[in-house]
Amino acid sequence: ASPFSCPGRNEPLKKERLKWKSDYPMTDGQLRSKRDEFWDTAPAFEGRKEIWDALKAAAYAAEANDHELAQAILDGASITLPHGTLCECYDELGNRYQLPIYCLSPPVNLLLEHAEEESLEPPEPTPSVRREFPLKVRLSTGKDVRLSASLPDTVGQLKRQLHTQEGIEPSWQRWFFSGKLLTDRTRLQETKIQKDFVIQVIINQPPPPQD
Repeated sequence: ASPFSCPGRNEPLKKERLKWKSDYPMTDGQLRSKRDEFWDTAPAFEGRKEIWDALKAAAYAAEANDHELAQAILDGASITLPHGTLCECYDELGNRYQLPIYCLSPPVNLLLEHAEEESLEPPEPTPSVRREFPLKVRLSTGKDVRLSASLPDTVGQLKRQLHTQEGIEPSWQRWFFSGKLLTDRTRLQETKIQKDFVIQVIINQPPPPQD
């Protein structure tokens, strides 16, 4: 009998690459930042950090075609794969871990980067009547804060507003809505947010410098 409490069986990691197509063609830089966002925030929600670290190392090893190393990392951390892929994994306590496909292989429609044509800040929308509404954000400290927002606002602008109100550096803030990480360039209208919905803000405050 298997000592693991995870459902089903454990299969060795398959060698073939998962093929997928992203909703929009993305550059290598966009893919990297999407992955970084996932790995930075995944341990904040569930599971054990050391398992997430092992899964990250295994995913990078597998993508570099070093399947022996990837399998050794998984075995060393007692991670089981019911289907032989890193999309769904379990640790020895039976906790389930799911990796998005973009962390396992690049999309078939990956763009080769020539030059970063996009500026950091999206172009300002044409001026229209600004209709503001109170936006409720719930901080990971447990505090609820209301911001004054309008649909064309970007998350980056709202992070600065939260900084002004609460003194929380924008770089410490990670905004989530419906389980999805919102990037600084995301406009509120793109999130399909409704009145009275709550945005979760996880605060990653660096430790104070030691004297």
